Amino acid sequence: MPANSPHLRKSGSRAVVSDLGTLELGGSSEEALLHSIDANEMKGVTTPLSSAAIMPSPVLLWRFKVFLFLVWGFGCCKISWDSVMRMSVNLRDLFLYEAFLYYNPLLLVTMMVWFWGINLWVFAQANVNYAKIFDLDQNHLSHREIWKCATWMTIIVPTSMTAYLYLYSHGEVSLAASQPVLLYAAFAMALIFPFDIFYLSSRFFFLRTVWRIVFPFQAISFPDFFLADIFTSMSKVFSDLERSVCRMVHRQVATIAWFEADSICGSHAVAIPIVLVLPYLFRLFQCLRQYKDTREKTTLLNALKYSTAVPVIFLSALKYHVFPDNWVNIYRPLWLLSGVVNSLYSFYWDLTRDWDLSCFTRIFKFSRPNSLSYLLYGRKWVYFWVIGTNLILRCTWTYKLSSHLRHNYLTVFTITALEIFRRFQWAFFRVENEWNKTNSKPIIQLSTIDKPNDEQKLLDPNGHSV
Repeated sequence: MPANSPHLRKSGSRAVVSDLGTLELGGSSEEALLHSIDANEMKGVTTPLSSAAIMPSPVLLWRFKVFLFLVWGFGCCKISWDSVMRMSVNLRDLFLYEAFLYYNPLLLVTMMVWFWGINLWVFAQANVNYAKIFDLDQNHLSHREIWKCATWMTIIVPTSMTAYLYLYSHGEVSLAASQPVLLYAAFAMALIFPFDIFYLSSRFFFLRTVWRIVFPFQAISFPDFFLADIFTSMSKVFSDLERSVCRMVHRQVATIAWFEADSICGSHAVAIPIVLVLPYLFRLFQCLRQYKDTREKTTLLNALKYSTAVPVIFLSALKYHVFPDNWVNIYRPLWLLSGVVNSLYSFYWDLTRDWDLSCFTRIFKFSRPNSLSYLLYGRKWVYFWVIGTNLILRCTWTYKLSSHLRHNYLTVFTITALEIFRRFQWAFFRVENEWNKTNSKPIIQLSTIDKPNDEQKLLDPNGHSV
């Protein structure tokens, strides 16, 4: 087949038309083509068209997908609004609070997945070998695949929420109660499904890393404490997930039984501060494990940073278990003080340990510069923006860690979303810092005998800094 044959070109290429047009230059070729077409028509055989001629252009497909997405979004908003307006004013706020509890954790997880896709896209544009940094195999997910997962999550979660609002407002309480249960079950099955579909290797890597975070019985690697740090920013998400699952297990979905604050699934339950503090305890134990392996004193200082979150969480929970006078005069001032210490200590550690300010914004030096790279690379305003927002959002951290402020659910949701955005910014410079450390190490050719094993690499005090 000749090199300029239209069958060798990708679908959607304009060259197909021009190649067919070149047949006019050769009379014998044109006559042979017409003769073959006439012969096929006489035999009743249809000549198949090239796939390029029947496939729509990528731009047209993209516009059609955007149109369908907008129609879907408008339909969900319209149905949800009409469903809420059908309810009485007295029950509307309680109903929205319950629906919000079930769906806001998954919405925030979806937001985190979108942000992680953006992180990977920037790493790829800046030629950062994040697969080496995170010790990923060759089948790791790219930013496009991450965005594909985020897109489906963006569609599924609001659709389930719309169905819940519609069914409940129209009296189908049992069907409404099944919506969040089915959604949570679907997400759990998609995560732990043992068969080789839906990115099995990536799911296994994620679950294995979670296992290593919960049980730090081995040397701590960079993916372990990186994901554990992300989990600390999502402690409120985990707390709401626990509250939701509690109500599902006790069959309190779409009922008023859970309105009692002192019930097992109420807002005063002791499980709330316990779940909130778990990500910080996991990170604390990682630092202690790192100190055991390396004897670096900085790991103890890092462990102290995570320990400062414990009094913030439990002092807040004491409001519902002590006399009001004791709360106002004793425990609330201690809660505020511990919140300030935790916020400032964490802010200091971000700037001096997690980030490398000497090479700030190098992560935005793309191999193919574009408008985003021009806007961010080497710009001083990026310094002030990241440092300023990090300080402000570190201070608001106290609000989302405080269980006695849970009733302000819209405010807490906004602050949690901003905390996830802060962690999204943090990821750029934390990975950049690790990348710079990796590139600065001298390249030493080791023999097979002298080559250290994986355990020795993890125990190397000059390796990862947690």
